[in-house]
Amino acid sequence: MNELGKDSKKTSQRPGQGKSTLKLKIDGKKRSFNIDDPKLPVWIEDGALESGDFPYTEKMPKDEYAETLEKLQIELVKLQYWLQDTGGRVMAVFEGRDAAGKGGTIFNLRQYMNPRSARNVALPKPSETERGQWYFQRYVSHFPTTGEFVTFDRSWYNRAGVEPVLGFCTPEQHETFLEETPGLERMVVADDIHFFKFWLDIGQIMQLKRFHDRRHSPLKNWKFSPIDIMGAEKWDDYTKARDQMFARTHTPYAPWTIVRSNDKRRARHAVIRRILLSLPYKGRDLDLIGNEDALIIGSGPGFL
Repeated sequence: MNELGKDSKKTSQRPGQGKSTLKLKIDGKKRSFNIDDPKLPVWIEDGALESGDFPYTEKMPKDEYAETLEKLQIELVKLQYWLQDTGGRVMAVFEGRDAAGKGGTIFNLRQYMNPRSARNVALPKPSETERGQWYFQRYVSHFPTTGEFVTFDRSWYNRAGVEPVLGFCTPEQHETFLEETPGLERMVVADDIHFFKFWLDIGQIMQLKRFHDRRHSPLKNWKFSPIDIMGAEKWDDYTKARDQMFARTHTPYAPWTIVRSNDKRRARHAVIRRILLSLPYKGRDLDLIGNEDALIIGSGPGFL
């Protein structure tokens, strides 16, 4: 069994090495996509934003996005002061397919928070010692202490999606994870940690567009790896694993919040807004925060 896992992206491989032509079935049509070709196919360019039943035909205007984001980030600073004053703890897990926008959302969430008490956890592949431990052990060690706001850019949920799909864990390990996770999360919530689980949902064609953007960007091509190619061709397998994960780990005390993220701007607003509206911090301005967009954010598998 391959024990490298998703976090083992081989950065020594440059873009263009290995397989570059993807054979895909999208909306019942067979497609061939050469990701090394710098010219993006018209069917991807035209179909990306509305793929996966995304409800908008245009992205949020940049000026509106920036103005609203700044207001929400000011509220986040208030929230952090409240956590420090009260000793509260927040933990937010971000999951989703590759290129769903997890990293950018976390960056904007934490951008103006004090990094001394706002940490992001993005773990590399497990060490030899960690592979011999209880699966959750290396994650639990990063849980928040008094006054902290902790985000996980991928989390223990690697074992619910990436690992079983790509063969990085056994079926028995996968089943054990699905059995144990609700109990672990019940303990998290019972210990008064404010716990959020976000799934950023991306359409299949939008994922291809973002992979292509990464592949041909001098600034972002380090994000692109052979694992992405493998994942793109296993879309249906990931969907099946995702649905099983929701069925087994979406609970009343630790629900999954689904955010449609083809438009990163709307998705970032939705995530921040959900956190702000969920916590009774001092000085909270509900009029400034605004209402949630029910087309973009919802609870559990029913929203999909």
